[in-house]
Amino acid sequence: MIKYKNRFKEVDLNKSYKIIIKPVVTEKATKLSEFNKVVFEVASKSNKSEIRGAVEKLFSVKVKAVNIINIKGKVKRFKGILGKRNDVKKAIITLEEGNTIDISAGV
Repeated sequence: MIKYKNRFKEVDLNKSYKIIIKPVVTEKATKLSEFNKVVFEVASKSNKSEIRGAVEKLFSVKVKAVNIINIKGKVKRFKGILGKRNDVKKAIITLEEGNTIDISAGV
């Protein structure tokens, strides 16, 4: 059996700002902060290693794990016109012990 080491992509600062779009501030995301987790909306074409590199570069923290959620946009009707909201990709970042990110400061 061949074991592969996790290889994390090094991300430059400009690309980091394109990967991390905005923090998600909801009641559920606030409850996750008790478990040292932070939720961000990320670019739809980014992968886990790019997200990990971007968060470590922007906030100078160590990331323990990255979980990704793809959310389909809802179909809505407004004054008889049928429309669809955009699809969203969210990342739940688990930080190492002792590391914190202040979301109120913004990205």
